[in-house]
Amino acid sequence: MLRGRDQDLDCIRGLIAGAKEGRSATLVIRADPGTGKSALLHYAAEQATPMRVLRGSGIESESELPFAALQMLLRPLLDDLDTLPKPQAEALRGALGLTARTTEPDRFLIGLATLTLLAEHSPLLCLVDDAHWIDHASSQALLFAARRLDVEGVVLLFATRGSGGDVFAAAGLPDLMLAGLDRESALQVLAEHAPGLPGHVRDRIVAEAGGNPLALIELPGMDTDSLAAGPLPLPHRLQEAYQERITALPTDTRTLLLALAVEDLPAALQATGLPVDALAPAEREGLITVTGAGAAFRHPLVRAAAYQGAPFAERAAIHRALARAVGDDRRAWHLAAAATGPDELVAAALEHAARQARRLSGHAEASAALERAARLTAAAPDRARRLTAAAELAADSGRLDRARALIDQAVHLGGTSAERVRLRARIEFGHGSPEAAWRLLLDAAPDNEDLLVEAARVAWSLGDTAGLRAVKERLARDDGLAALIAGTIELLSGDPGAGLDLLRRHTADAPERRVGADGLRIGATSLALLSGDLRDARENLLRLSDGLRSGGAIGLLPGALAVLAESETLLGLTRQAASTAAEALRIAQDTGQHRHASHAGGLLAFLAALRGEEPSGEGDWAGRARAMLDLGQGRFEAALDRFEALACRPQGVYFTPDQVEAAVRSGRPERAPIARWESWAEASGRQWAQAVRHRCLALLADDPEEHFEQAVVCPDLPFQEARSRLLYGEWLRRSRRKNEARRQLRAALELFEQAGAVPWADHARTELRAAGESAASPSEDLLARLTSQELQIVRLAATGATNKEIGAQLFLSPKTVGHHLYRAFPKLGVSNRTELARLNLLTQMM
Repeated sequence: MLRGRDQDLDCIRGLIAGAKEGRSATLVIRADPGTGKSALLHYAAEQATPMRVLRGSGIESESELPFAALQMLLRPLLDDLDTLPKPQAEALRGALGLTARTTEPDRFLIGLATLTLLAEHSPLLCLVDDAHWIDHASSQALLFAARRLDVEGVVLLFATRGSGGDVFAAAGLPDLMLAGLDRESALQVLAEHAPGLPGHVRDRIVAEAGGNPLALIELPGMDTDSLAAGPLPLPHRLQEAYQERITALPTDTRTLLLALAVEDLPAALQATGLPVDALAPAEREGLITVTGAGAAFRHPLVRAAAYQGAPFAERAAIHRALARAVGDDRRAWHLAAAATGPDELVAAALEHAARQARRLSGHAEASAALERAARLTAAAPDRARRLTAAAELAADSGRLDRARALIDQAVHLGGTSAERVRLRARIEFGHGSPEAAWRLLLDAAPDNEDLLVEAARVAWSLGDTAGLRAVKERLARDDGLAALIAGTIELLSGDPGAGLDLLRRHTADAPERRVGADGLRIGATSLALLSGDLRDARENLLRLSDGLRSGGAIGLLPGALAVLAESETLLGLTRQAASTAAEALRIAQDTGQHRHASHAGGLLAFLAALRGEEPSGEGDWAGRARAMLDLGQGRFEAALDRFEALACRPQGVYFTPDQVEAAVRSGRPERAPIARWESWAEASGRQWAQAVRHRCLALLADDPEEHFEQAVVCPDLPFQEARSRLLYGEWLRRSRRKNEARRQLRAALELFEQAGAVPWADHARTELRAAGESAASPSEDLLARLTSQELQIVRLAATGATNKEIGAQLFLSPKTVGHHLYRAFPKLGVSNRTELARLNLLTQMM
């Protein structure tokens, strides 16, 4: 019986009951050592009958071995890997060492495989003890799955130390902090486990135990005189209490326990040459349990005491013996643990292990191996090189603070090489300090063109034309790169048409020229976005995104999706853009890509503003969101100020017509940048850009009709067409041509309603009433009933994709896909996939 834990037990029972009814949940149980985390997990397992129960555990000695904890947890399910989509199955097999890998799998594809595998075996309870020791690769895969659990009937319980500030807190998972037992419960525990204690000893234990259940159970077993005479080892000295019991064991038993503290039972037996019977004294003492599946310590503190209580010489000897008994990569870690000083052979073995870790599991484990290798490296240049490599991999894994510390150490040892400057700048940029990144690159780049290219990329992201000019001045020769920078400057703040012509001319000479260490390229898609060929850009980005999905490159997907959402936003495909941006934001947050998350969040703010909602957030797109809301709601002066402030930012040229409208409607036509739009529209060669040009000219003309007639011919961008028809209808109504006005306003209203642009639709409806027509109430929008995730799912389902195929694309479990379809069908007035495929509204969005 667990005393004093009634509320905690109710919580566990509720989660288990929910899983049996098909609901999923995740809970992180936090507590100090000995407070009862493991006991709660045991209780959960008892309550789960007849559900299947999986058990895993973090092990300190395996905390840097990729996927060690995941393999332990999933081992009973591995015979069913063939039920997964092939890319997921292959990724998980490679990660767990079940098959050879020749390419680096995406760690988030492995997380998706974990989610799908767990969902296939529901109802299911997964218990992960000592989660603070889980290796990074396993924790990322399990957290990926945990964040996506929904209606699979899977409960995932983590037991960990501490009160937060770890990967579980960063992931936003619900947690349960176990407090110490109250006095009444503590007395009940003592009465059950140590009846007859002298009153003064009982009261002293209760007073000093601080409600720690393990202390209450274990300490009465010690010598009563020692309890009464000296300071009690409570509760932070429990390890010493265990060490007393370990020291009393036979030598062979202690040796085998030490090996077992860092490896599994087969390796421990092979390394020591001892029989499993040597563990019998420890088993009788209640320190471990031995079964056919292996041996397990009764409590993490027992493992810690067995390892940390041994002298270093004994630990080193065990590690050397284990190095002979395990595979190459684990061998390197054991040799490193036994090293007493610099050792180039061991450092080289760890560097090889880092390459293997990067290929099989990702960057965090590889970074740890290289950092350890650097510590064992005597020569300063080699040590700096390994620290630099470790820093870059730490940055790739999202641990920017660790990367900064490592690169600082490398600089101290080996100076500021171009590679280290680039990495320092990347870290500053990732931390949200692009100005500092630009300055680092520019100061270090007088004779390094690669760093100048990086500096130009940072300056472009800031819309910093002065920064771009400074980079151009540093270039050693006036070549194509200088021309590209000059074109970018003109596009941002000069003559955008001339800038676009420069970019076209020099991009054609080198269509796949690499820009930046992250692989950004100036090519066909980038040029299409800059020149207004938005549909071509969208098609290219759709193909790119599909390729990244099918190839499992989830880490690269948020950036592609954010730019895809941007192209859809500029096209006026607001529903598709919202769905795409929401997915980009979710995956960017999962992968720790803050720039892409900010980009996607800004796009969502902009789309919210078009719906008439108050936007939030920072950045260019969030600023444009506020400007568009001001424009849509008639706050023209405020809108003009905002548009002017953002005019020289990336993609700012697209909002020049809005700036023109805000200037004219606020009575400040002299502030309308019509020449800027005319230059770009002429250079772009796009019909829609010319149509919008005529709208701008109509706003400034005394007799605008001819311009309006050409402005409303804009089929490629329906939102822009609606804007022109609304303005034309207003002018016709004021000119007392109400019949013609109503025709334009009806068309505008229909297009605005299709886009979900509520303020604009309301304006069109008001104008229609003023033109003598009782405008209908807002028509019911079936798609507006759906959440962004439901919309994504029904669009794919309408193409004939199965739940498993949809889940693979959207990184959801098939059961979650089915649940969302079940909720979406009645919202759309359909009952099956056949009816869904016939729905015209969805067909228009494909």
